[in-house]
Amino acid sequence: MDVRINKYLSEAGYCSRREADRLIERGIVEINGQPALIGSKVSEKDVVTVSGKRVKNNVEMVYLAFNKPLGIISTTDQAIKDNIIDYMNYSKRIFHIGRLDRDSEGLILMTNDGDIVNDILRAENNHEKEYIVHVDKKLSYDFCEKMEKGVPILDTVTKPCIVEKISEKSFKIILTEGLNRQIRRMCEYFGYQVTHLKRIRIMHIKLDIPVGKYRSLTDQEKEKLFKLLQK
Repeated sequence: MDVRINKYLSEAGYCSRREADRLIERGIVEINGQPALIGSKVSEKDVVTVSGKRVKNNVEMVYLAFNKPLGIISTTDQAIKDNIIDYMNYSKRIFHIGRLDRDSEGLILMTNDGDIVNDILRAENNHEKEYIVHVDKKLSYDFCEKMEKGVPILDTVTKPCIVEKISEKSFKIILTEGLNRQIRRMCEYFGYQVTHLKRIRIMHIKLDIPVGKYRSLTDQEKEKLFKLLQK
């Protein structure tokens, strides 16, 4: 069955569909020796190359939960120091789903399934992500209530969320959106600086591994993930 070239590259574990389109626009993707175009279709008989190297669509899909340490950058650009790919040193080409700030630690999902990257990012405003946050001073009595109602940042107002106080200077927050440095900006709006931020859950997948380690998702986790994404 013929598939679009960007889908072929994502299913081959080479990159996401979005990144595939960028590579095609750069003119480094070829089908049977001819430059690929956005929307070009390929079959199993076709020879697909990127920068002259053949890409075969017979890669086993990998789904990992990784406990990202502080200081590691969520990027596949290996020219950037402390990138997540070099740190993990995984045997197959993989990429991250979403991002986690350099100054934050915790759960991030890694895969070579370009389709699921797009599916999850499209669903970003629907699935829960849970964090534990420490700040630089005592929380006010109404801090959690104010955070839950929504905070004006980045020319918008954050969606209602769940916030629960853990201690004088820490709280748990569950978001269903992923604005740039959202939690830090929300805290700054009320005069607090985040001193430590850890993501402990993405949807139904919980952080249960030491810092710097990774594990494969269980069959049950994958089954539920695909069901949620209707994959």
